Amino acid sequence: MPDATGLELTAQELRDADAESILGTVFHRGQATLLVNPSSVHGVLERLQSKGYSFLASLHGCDYYPEEPRLGVLYELLDMDSVDRITVKARVHTDAPRLASVVDMFPGADFPEREVFDMFGVVFDGHPDMRRILMPEDYEGHPQRRDFPIGGEPVLFTYNEERSYGKWQ
Repeated sequence: MPDATGLELTAQELRDADAESILGTVFHRGQATLLVNPSSVHGVLERLQSKGYSFLASLHGCDYYPEEPRLGVLYELLDMDSVDRITVKARVHTDAPRLASVVDMFPGADFPEREVFDMFGVVFDGHPDMRRILMPEDYEGHPQRRDFPIGGEPVLFTYNEERSYGKWQ
């Protein structure tokens, strides 16, 4: 994993390519994180991929309620040759939660992007199949947001209702 100096050098290299791309860096408990402008996510990940961070280990969402920008998307990248790990974090506002899809670079991002869309409401522009993956299509809201009501209505999956519920009665 890059040390604090390596993180700053990487951030400066990315700033040289696009001055507005990097908003900051965090090196905490041995974890290197780049804070990225949401409009620059695709370009930053593309540059990191060309530097050797070719494996997307994780893509997940986070809600920083009550802070704004509130919704975060974190990309965990690995450099398999040097066994380095770096996190790229982008935060978006709830009124326009949009980021560019990275499925074209990392095919394994397909389902994680759909999950972040389903649970947090972040739309990934350019995604080949942007629809819910865990909740029913007609479900309203995003259950992983911190302001989501607790103890809401039970979710009914009706595609196999007769088969599922019929044998228990």
